Amino acid sequence: MKYPIRDAITAAALLALAGAAAAQNYPVKPIRLIVPSAPGGGTDIAARLIAQGLTESLGQAVVVDNRGGAGGIAGVTVAAKHSAPDGYTLVLGSNGHLSFASAINPNLPYDPQKDLAPVSLVANQPFVLAISNAVPANSLRDLVALAKSKPGTVTYGSGGTGSASHLGVALFEIKSGIKLMHIPYKGTGPGMTALMSGELQVLMAGLATVLPQAKSGKIKVLAVSGSQRSRMAPEVPTVAEAGVPGYEFNVWYGMMATGGTPRPIVLKLSGEIARLLKAPVVLERFAIAGLEPVSNTPDEFAALLKREIPEWNKVAKEANIRIE
Repeated sequence: MKYPIRDAITAAALLALAGAAAAQNYPVKPIRLIVPSAPGGGTDIAARLIAQGLTESLGQAVVVDNRGGAGGIAGVTVAAKHSAPDGYTLVLGSNGHLSFASAINPNLPYDPQKDLAPVSLVANQPFVLAISNAVPANSLRDLVALAKSKPGTVTYGSGGTGSASHLGVALFEIKSGIKLMHIPYKGTGPGMTALMSGELQVLMAGLATVLPQAKSGKIKVLAVSGSQRSRMAPEVPTVAEAGVPGYEFNVWYGMMATGGTPRPIVLKLSGEIARLLKAPVVLERFAIAGLEPVSNTPDEFAALLKREIPEWNKVAKEANIRIE
């Protein structure tokens, strides 16, 4: 006589025991940490700090593997679709690779919620809305009034179609009821150059990129994108405070494992990352890079993705943003 329910329970218990045993011994060999971008950026800096800390705490080398291309999708695909679910391949992704990519790319080669296992958030990167000195506005309300008086003529730049700097302004347009003219650049660096020269009127970019130019008087900063003011620039109001209620845009980086990685291993990594993010050297280096350390549990990270993906699907549809 067969007992399918009892057999299923027994199998689940055996899998749980196997996962616990694997976590207890984990790791027994080096771990690959994929960074889906070129060396030198904020993601790379965060990844190398985390890799160094995990190497020391886990007793095995955590080796950073930079895999740029296709807006980071190529690197994430390696972790999601071409790696064993054993905890020995990790990827430090962002909502650009996960929430945004799902919304704008119908041919995305992975499902962020099925092919990847959330481990922990690692950092937030505050974004700010900045304008050229040539723009006759000194506040966010001034900019909104100007845009409403000249629909579709005020220009804003981005680091490319579907990038964080693009979607952040698209959401701003929706929430404020304005229409701007999008000019995509090959990265926010060229966009910043255009903003300082007056060729471009509006740009949303990382605080660390924008703040030095604002302090030197080359551009004007109007607001930060998050729900709270940044510790790095507490004098700058949020977009909501400055006149667009309900606006909130966060750019985050998070550690993911391959989908199916045993939960005890995921929990072990999550706990180690939470501990590392309290280290003074990490806090100091993150601040220099314009990053704010933040961690959460795997379940909280999964819930964030579940909430964000349909929200950005709605924004992308309304703003007609799509990458084929």
